[in-house]
Amino acid sequence: MNTIFKNIKGDRALWAVVALLALFSFLPVYSASSNLAYLYGDGNTLKFLIKHASHLFLGFAIIYGVHRMPYHYFRGLSIIMLPIVLLFLIYTLAQGTTIGGANASRWMRIPFVGLKFQTSTLAGVVLMIYVARYLSRIKDKTVTFKETIVPLWLPVFLIVGLILPANFSTTAIIFSMVLMLCFLGGYPWKYLLGIVAVGMLSLTMFILAAKAFPSAFPNRVDTWVKRIENFSSNEKTEANYQIERAKIAIASGGIVGVGAGKSVMKNLLPQSSSDFIYAIIVEEYGLIGALSLLFLYLLLLFRIVIVAHKADSIFGKLLAIGVGIPIVFQALINMAVAVELFPVTGQTLPLISSGGTSIWMTCLAIGIVLSVSKKREEIKENLENQEKVDENENPLDVLTEAI
Repeated sequence: MNTIFKNIKGDRALWAVVALLALFSFLPVYSASSNLAYLYGDGNTLKFLIKHASHLFLGFAIIYGVHRMPYHYFRGLSIIMLPIVLLFLIYTLAQGTTIGGANASRWMRIPFVGLKFQTSTLAGVVLMIYVARYLSRIKDKTVTFKETIVPLWLPVFLIVGLILPANFSTTAIIFSMVLMLCFLGGYPWKYLLGIVAVGMLSLTMFILAAKAFPSAFPNRVDTWVKRIENFSSNEKTEANYQIERAKIAIASGGIVGVGAGKSVMKNLLPQSSSDFIYAIIVEEYGLIGALSLLFLYLLLLFRIVIVAHKADSIFGKLLAIGVGIPIVFQALINMAVAVELFPVTGQTLPLISSGGTSIWMTCLAIGIVLSVSKKREEIKENLENQEKVDENENPLDVLTEAI
């Protein structure tokens, strides 16, 4: 154990925030999973807690392994992984999985293990690394829009196009984060406006095609429209059942909450341990718990920005921002959905919600950010060691060597 802690590098504050989020997640997951335990099991919530613990254990193993790698390795790995994730997305979409009559082709089953894996989350991380790599190559160079179509925008539109039919919210997040990274990377804003226009046009064409050929995309566009309509209207319908229960849970929390494990709405709120776990947290820990969790995510954002600012290269800066900011962005969206500031999206709360893929890909991104910060520490340590050598060097020895 001492050897492991000795080999932990990178931003210590970032490690601390991630550890606090992970440790806190056990309480709401254990409490909220009671509903699943009675619906799909024998009422034993311990196995859900053990499952969550195993996901986090593997997640922290991913962080540890990834953060030990030099971050410039990811530059080449992104080129290798890009065609692989494209094949994963094609395979996942081709399965044609449906849930409640709606297209939900989001998961692929890992052979021999039997676990389901959400391919879009891995594709998002790989794409952000790839975009960071490309932007670092063209930094301070004058490029034309035509030159960037194939190497930059073709992979972006291929990936978001393959994710879109089954998961609009993930598509929107990935596309928004790519645009943000391109803006921060110095990509001409006039070209970005054109890309936004192309994206909107492509989305409109997809919706029209889905309406014209509903058998190709079963009920998915209708689901998006209903969610937006329910968000914009105040009518209480069966479709906005989840958000109504979430609001009741939040209203019941008050300032200090009803207490850990004492939530009532966890038994009535679907996805209480994943998509709507924030509502259960507010109910059990009140406004104090809600603001404390928000503070931790904002602190995570602050440390990511600090790591990016101190990075020793353009690629390191863009890499930390590209894979780190989406974590906080997803968390804010999840919270906004719970308090009805945003339509229902199906996005989990990073490091808190149950679910293996979400935890593992979040940990992968955090490991990459820590790898960037570790490089800065190594440079600093080398300089300090060199200064010590210079101070301890005997002037007579230097004179002797010169003679």
